[in-house]
Amino acid sequence: MTTPPVTAPVSAALRRIKPSPTLVVTAKARALKAAGRDVISLGAGEPDFDTPQNIKEAAIRAIESGKTKYTDVDGIPELKAAICAKFARENGLTYKPSQVNVSPGGKAVIFNAFMATLDPGDEVVIPTPYWVSYPDMALLAGATPVFVETTLAQNFKLNPADLDRAITPRTKWVLINSPSNPSGAAYTKAELRAIADVLLKHPHVFILTDDMYEHLVFDDFQFFTIAQVEPALYDRTLTMNGVSKSYSMTGWRIGYAAGPEAIIKGMAGIMSQSTSNPSSVSQWAAVEALNGPQDFIKPNQLVFKRRRDLVVSMLNQANGLTCPTPEGAFYVYPSCAGAIGKTAPNGAKIDTDEDFARELLEAEGVAVVHGAAFGASPCFRISYATSDALLEDACTRIQRFCGSLR
Repeated sequence: MTTPPVTAPVSAALRRIKPSPTLVVTAKARALKAAGRDVISLGAGEPDFDTPQNIKEAAIRAIESGKTKYTDVDGIPELKAAICAKFARENGLTYKPSQVNVSPGGKAVIFNAFMATLDPGDEVVIPTPYWVSYPDMALLAGATPVFVETTLAQNFKLNPADLDRAITPRTKWVLINSPSNPSGAAYTKAELRAIADVLLKHPHVFILTDDMYEHLVFDDFQFFTIAQVEPALYDRTLTMNGVSKSYSMTGWRIGYAAGPEAIIKGMAGIMSQSTSNPSSVSQWAAVEALNGPQDFIKPNQLVFKRRRDLVVSMLNQANGLTCPTPEGAFYVYPSCAGAIGKTAPNGAKIDTDEDFARELLEAEGVAVVHGAAFGASPCFRISYATSDALLEDACTRIQRFCGSLR
């Protein structure tokens, strides 16, 4: 008698989500490279700079002094103190250590906050284009993502009137990401003021502001976060940040947030039954990152600005592409509307931005992430966190591909 195959159980929560498209693109590009293809991957959002030496040395000291044991679930006191000092120094925000959470990466901060606060029937308002993980994390928590469209004509920034219309009695959170992944758009103080005026009308709504790219802004842009602009929102705002992007510490996995004590306590409760504490060694490295010299940030900004300008200029010279100039982060989000409806040299029809990205990879070996993954089409995202030479090569290939469409 043949034993029937065993089907592994799949939860309803897992069925609600999809794998991260950015990780899928990066993995596909890596596989093609391993197979011998000449591929330039512009999918991953990861600085190509090394972690600064003083931060690495702080981690080595932590290892050598035996700081390798379990820590408090949501962060060592020294790191919480450094985070409080950072918020006071850079953002004019005063927090106590009891208002601070440290999680294994910024993604975990948002996931823990959603798991601690959301129930079925709750809504999370998310502007498009959005970072790919926001909607899926809301879905995992049982809530419903509600999307508010932005457009290229709006520089992919949220219109306050559209936000007002999207808020309902079921809205629990509004997400603000500035500078944005994927568009690089960043909100000025005046633009945040207009959004704050809407949020003041809805006292049941909490705000989660993702400030991960705070230090990666260009052209004298001045960064503000919403609790800084409107102190009346302080008690309703979870201000999230981390060391991944500004300090080139993506693999160290340290994100942090400050906000209402009840939410912070709930997040610690989720961590106590899931990940427990972030890496002890990474936490000590993050203490040095926040307390140590910050003089490398400005030179890194200038490198990213040069790369941004190169990519924007070259993409705007490609047939069918329109690329706005972003204020920050290390992404551009060009429209490929002029390529839709055309045919690639191999005969494939370009009906969507996913078709565009697939045929670009096939024809020219350039890996980008299609716009539908971020909820705004027809566009695609390029990460310019790589060398000038690779970016120039990649953009030349994109120009050639766009020129070949008929």
